[in-house]
Parts: sequence; structure tokens; C-alpha cells
Amino acid sequence: MVGLASPAEAATSATATYSKASDWGTGFEGKWTVKNTGTTSIASWTVEWDFPSGTAVTSGWDADITGAANHWTAKNKTWNGTLAPGASVSFGFNGTGTGSPSGCKLNGASCDGGPSVPGDNPPSAPGTPTASEITNTSAKLSWTAATDDKGIKNYDVLRDGAKIATVTGTTYTNTGLTAGTDYSYTVQARDTADQTGPVSGSRAVRTTGGGGGEPPTGGKVKLGYFTEWGVYDRNYHVKNLVTSGSASKITHINYSFGNVTGGKCVMGDSYAATDKAYTADQAVDGVADTWDQPLRGNFNQLRKLKAKNPNIKVLWSFGGWTWSGGFPDAVKNPTAFAQSCYDLVEDPRWADVFDGIDLDWEYPNACGLSCDTSGAASFKNMMQAMRAKFGANNLVTAAVTADASAGGKIDKVDYAGAAQYMDWFNVMTYDFFGAFAAQGPTAPHSPLTSYPGIPQAGFNSAEAIAKFKAQGVPAKKLLLGIGFYGRGWTGVTQAAPGGTATGAAPGTYEAGIEDYKVLKNTCPPTGTIAGTSYAKCGTNWWSYDTPATITSKMAWANQQGLGGAFFWDFTGDTANGELVTAINNGLG
Repeated sequence: MVGLASPAEAATSATATYSKASDWGTGFEGKWTVKNTGTTSIASWTVEWDFPSGTAVTSGWDADITGAANHWTAKNKTWNGTLAPGASVSFGFNGTGTGSPSGCKLNGASCDGGPSVPGDNPPSAPGTPTASEITNTSAKLSWTAATDDKGIKNYDVLRDGAKIATVTGTTYTNTGLTAGTDYSYTVQARDTADQTGPVSGSRAVRTTGGGGGEPPTGGKVKLGYFTEWGVYDRNYHVKNLVTSGSASKITHINYSFGNVTGGKCVMGDSYAATDKAYTADQAVDGVADTWDQPLRGNFNQLRKLKAKNPNIKVLWSFGGWTWSGGFPDAVKNPTAFAQSCYDLVEDPRWADVFDGIDLDWEYPNACGLSCDTSGAASFKNMMQAMRAKFGANNLVTAAVTADASAGGKIDKVDYAGAAQYMDWFNVMTYDFFGAFAAQGPTAPHSPLTSYPGIPQAGFNSAEAIAKFKAQGVPAKKLLLGIGFYGRGWTGVTQAAPGGTATGAAPGTYEAGIEDYKVLKNTCPPTGTIAGTSYAKCGTNWWSYDTPATITSKMAWANQQGLGGAFFWDFTGDTANGELVTAINNGLG
């Protein structure tokens, strides 16, 4: 019976390789792949390995995994034990700890098909590269080193997915580029056995020159908020930006919100952000998520959106009304806070998705959901630390109050001091009035200007912008805010503003608030005041912006020399993006 190998000899014609599919800090997903490299079939397989103390398997799939002390054993299932020559099979597990496997054996012999034990693991992903010294024809890239159990030999540098160089260090200067052109760079490590690890996050670079480098939108910022929770009841997904036509009419997206707690930036809803699986018909590119891909959810869909629309930049916004309470504690140590935000935004799993950070603190040194007494300089100190950490190649922005009343919220903060570190301010020129004053008087929630009988002096867009300018904030760093919704009261008898009410009008998701896409049909405008519209239908009274009023507001923003406009949020618009179109056309 010559030619038949013993079990040990057969095992040497097979390999078992390990990779870490994902790592979320407190745990990780591991993956083993068994491959038959011989010429005869394998009837069954058993993989054994050791983990250091503190690292353990918590659950597994596609294999029966058992552990004793620090030694782990995985045996094939009844349906995946047979491997024909050249075939392979994978099984995975979730684990805790940070250790790597050692002492690997496959069917009692070496996992690498040779005499050495253990097998050689592939390297980790290098850090997302940073870009510096950008000229018309060159850019310098730098990255943090990858790790490997046997050592790193070199790095492959990829531009737009194609390898352009192999270097031994952690820097590379790419020359011979075209002026005014967008490029995308990633890096991949090779170990001493010439195994490649996963690619890093990508870094977008635009060379200087080339006719000014302005985006096709004319240089104005056209920014919309994408709400993390919109994927649930509202059933609004990243793909809706494409189907509505909005993706081609915006320049930036604020992904909202991350939380601020314990002095740090932290994830908001990780399921919606990174885990939710999308089917082919729901996905931006028509490709379904798989169970084992390292990133799913909104982040992966945003990555796909940027691939189709390379001029869109995405910022991760932290705070908001509900989560602003963590800012006063965080700014006690601005440097540590900025580091935590950078570590989260630039996590290698999604660093290529984001182009910067937005901070939505409602409100520094003033009262919002709670009151803060951190001082007039706290906001400036926070933004200075953010710029120092995020550097010149990332956007650093903030949503800020529009309270221009005497001694109001704008007066309580050194916004001009912060402006030198920031790309722009999203001035929240909406929500001035609403059914939070249940008995009225009725008033438009987003007036462009003051008007006779306005309930509160200084509560309008024009005075807010003027006060920021007077404080020393450049006009080009101010964006005008637009609400894609209305605010309304019920129990109203007077059609004109200034009437009494008995409470908040019914709304689909919240009393007193309704989307534009609903109001345009259920309660169309009956008048305009202060550059915005209002409507009375039955005993309900609403105020909201329309394509016509937005067009007028954009003309005013251009006259003021503002940097552009932003809106809250995409879900309130119509299926064909009426309001986004009005902003795009109005700004030019």
C-alpha cells in the first residue's frame, strides 16, 4: 500500500493560518483557515493552539472549540471535515484579551506545513497614513508601524488601490503627481515570510494648483446632518442620499451623534454605525454585506457613498442636545479629550470614512439641557486642542448658538478666539420659537430677520450672524442653518403670527415638530414673515422653510459673504430632495 501517507505525514500537506478579523478594544474576532496543500483528501482536521493568560475564546462557529487552561482545540463539524486537494475551510470565534496564538498544531503536526511550530501569523494593519508637504506634483506620507510576531520586512504603498512602491521605513514621498488632482493612499505591511496583512485606512490627498482646486459646487459649503438613529423608525439610509439626488448637490455630511462622556468621545449606537447588515437592494453600490466583513452599518455605506462621490467629505459630530452634558467635564483636560476623539475618529477600521470632527456643545458657559459655568475660554481651549491633535489635513468645526440677545449665549463665549483653529461654525439659526412655549405666542421658528411683535429681541438669523462678525469671526467661517422641519402649536385661532395656543400640534415623531415633506401636503403655507413661511390649518399653526424661502435665504447668505449653509436634517426632505436642491441652486 505504498503512497498512502500516515496521519502525521498527511497533516504536513496542510496548513492552518490565523488572522484577526476585527478588534474592538475589549475583545476581538479571530479566524482560522485550514487548507489542504497536498494531493490526497483530508477526512478530518483538528487545530490546537495556546493563548497567553488573559486571552480566551468566548464563542465560536463552524468548529467545535474547547479549552483547558490556556490550551484551545478546534475540531471540524460533521459537514466540513473533508477537504479535497487545494480546498480550504475557515472557522471563527470571538475572544477577549489582546494575546496572539502560539504553539499551533494541525492534526498533531506543524500548522505551516513544515517542521517549525508555531505557524507564522500575518502582520497587523499599519496606521492610517497622514499627508504633509503637499505640492502641485508630490505628497509625503507617514504612518505608524504595523506589528508582527516574526517582524516586519517592508511596506507596500498603494495609490487608488494599486501598489506604487515598497519601502522599509514608515514614510514615502510620492512624486510625479498631477496638480489639482484627488488621490487616495493606503499602506500594507509585509512580514519576514513575505505575508501581507490588512491594508490601512485610506488618506485622501488633493495636490495643489490645477486652477484653484475648488469643488464643482463653486466653493460654498453645503452640509447636511445624517442622523444615526434615522435608520430605524424613519427608515432613512445612506442610499437615500443617492436616490433623492442629494449626494450630487452637497459637499459635506455631519454624521450625528457620537457621545461625550467620562471626558472622552465615545461611540453612540454601534449597531447602526458599524454592525447593521445591508442587503443588496439597500446598499449604496448594490452589494450586500457579508456576515464576516470587518465593517458594516452606516460607516460602510458612507465609505461606499464617498467612493461614488469623491467630493463629499464626512465629519463625525459629537454631542448634540441630549449628549452635551459631557463637555464641561471633558474640557477640564482639552488635550486628553482631543486625544480620545482622535483615537475614535481615526480608528483604522473606519478612518477613511471621516475627514474631520464636529463638536455640538449646547451650550458653552451657558444653559441648555443643563447649565455650564466652564468659562468664556473653555470653547476656544477645546478647539485649540482639537486642531493641535487633528492637524491641518482634517476639518475641525462646531455647531453653535444663534442667540444674539443682549448678554445671550453668543456673548458668553470667546468664539472669535476659537475661530483661528476652526474651519467653520454651523450657526443654528432655527428653533428660536416653538411649542416649548405651549401657550404661544405663535412665531416662526427660523426667522431671517426681526419683525414687529417678535417675542424675543435678538432671536433671528441676521442678528446672530452680525453678532458673530462683530465679535471677530470671519464671514467665510459662518454657515447659515436651515431646518428641514416645522414647529407648530394647536388650539390657535389667529392666522397671523402672535396668536395664543393651548399646546403643541401633533407630530409624527414628536409633538410640536413635523417634517417638511409632510407639512407641504398636510398644511401648506398661508403666509410669509421675516423671510420664512407659516401655515394655519384648522386649529394648528406651523412655521417652516420652503424651497422659495430657502432660495431667498441663500441669496442673503451670499450677500453676507458667508461660507455656505447647513441643514438639520436629510430625513425631513422630500424623496426627490426639494430642499437640498434649493440650497444647492441658491448658493451657486
